[in-house]
Amino acid sequence: MAEQNAIPASPSSFPATELTNAFVAFLFSASAPVAIILSAGVKGGLSQADLASWIFAAFVLNGILTIVMSAIYRQPLAFLWTIPGAVLVASALQHLPFSEVIGAYLLTAALMLVLGLTGWVGAIMDRIPMPIVMGMVAGVFLSFALDWIRSFASDPWLAGAMTATFFLVSFFPAVQKRLSPIIGALIAGVCALVIMGRAPALEHITLATSVASPQFHAPAFSWAAAFELVLPLAVTVIAVQNAQGIAVLRNSLHRPPVNAITNACGVFSALTACLGCVSTCLAGPSNAIIASGANASRHWLAAIFLGVMVIVFGLFSPLVTQALLATPAAFVATLAGLALLRILQGAFHTAFRQHFTLGALVAFLVTLGGLPLFGIGAPFWGVVFGVATSFVLERGDFSKQASN
Repeated sequence: MAEQNAIPASPSSFPATELTNAFVAFLFSASAPVAIILSAGVKGGLSQADLASWIFAAFVLNGILTIVMSAIYRQPLAFLWTIPGAVLVASALQHLPFSEVIGAYLLTAALMLVLGLTGWVGAIMDRIPMPIVMGMVAGVFLSFALDWIRSFASDPWLAGAMTATFFLVSFFPAVQKRLSPIIGALIAGVCALVIMGRAPALEHITLATSVASPQFHAPAFSWAAAFELVLPLAVTVIAVQNAQGIAVLRNSLHRPPVNAITNACGVFSALTACLGCVSTCLAGPSNAIIASGANASRHWLAAIFLGVMVIVFGLFSPLVTQALLATPAAFVATLAGLALLRILQGAFHTAFRQHFTLGALVAFLVTLGGLPLFGIGAPFWGVVFGVATSFVLERGDFSKQASN
């Protein structure tokens, strides 16, 4: 596959939509995923300094990678960390010392780098039927859309104001030329919080407590950590997280450089590991949000904005975390759900349009079910069982794919 971008950039006017999409992606990345890090660390007995270093590496180093890769390839390439991997690490930290987990991070980084340099990852990704992958993506993103719907039960006025504004702006094409629907929803949400007296307030924060302090962790290597973590972590990055991100970008008319992405994940996984962070990956939901704008040639600008935002968050994570924790969950859930509507529609369209439809359905259901096997998340098994189903019951579609 050609390692190049497909769409030229044309930043001819102020990128308001791209800036807003980046902010929504940032809110998504800095809310629930951060809570997963904190939960994993607390269960594993990590100190506050360890957690601060983890969050610093997850956002600052991966934010730098996001900016560099998006600028080079002129397409949205947002990198963060593997959330399923963090869940795996939470379990491993129950019986493994943190130093051995760090060693497993480094071995995982080496494995990903080998796979990227040999080109095997690109060859594998080119052969997996896109409808099946998009069935898996639909299964992942559907949960975010459902969180938006559930927000009406927990916070009906906030979710209702944002949703009504989104569809009202969408209904008038002339208004959309000046105000995108997601910008309207964001403004409506902020106004609703202010009117209801629920705007987040920061208390007991000083400069000393606002700035994160990264620290170096010396690795230790053990067979137990290697067998438990290396292959599952590599699978969650390459076959789950990166597969989602690549499928989303391809569906948005981009040509993500698969091997270069894998190489970048390998290199930066090694760097973040030294600061205590789980492996780097291409972010599926964040890329979906920043690639939801109508002008695909400007999606890379949203990725640049996102990179800057996550870097700032990593530098001042205690301050931003308090603000986000004080914001109603329905605010982020509604923004993310509305931003992913078109992406989810495109995923369903690609998955069930013509070929591999049964395999795509199995991939969708297995992913939506959310049951992990052997410590590996459901999205991976969704693709596995989807491909197996099509191989047995839709053999003709593979012949058609080979001839195209």
